[in-house]
Amino acid sequence: MASHVYKHLEITGSSTTGTDDAIRNAIAKASETVRNINWFRVVETRGHVVDGKVAHWQVTINLGFTLE
Repeated sequence: MASHVYKHLEITGSSTTGTDDAIRNAIAKASETVRNINWFRVVETRGHVVDGKVAHWQVTINLGFTLE
């Protein structure tokens, strides 16, 4: 089995519908420019409130990807 070296990248995704979509949005955007994404870890969840209601979910994640 080959040895792997990983790099970590911290990004924040947002969504008006929920945390899962915020994570998916962040990973989809990162995948446009980062190759070999293998895993993610949720670091922080927060939100934006307008008129007493959640307007946006914001989720900060660490992405791990294999270096070539």
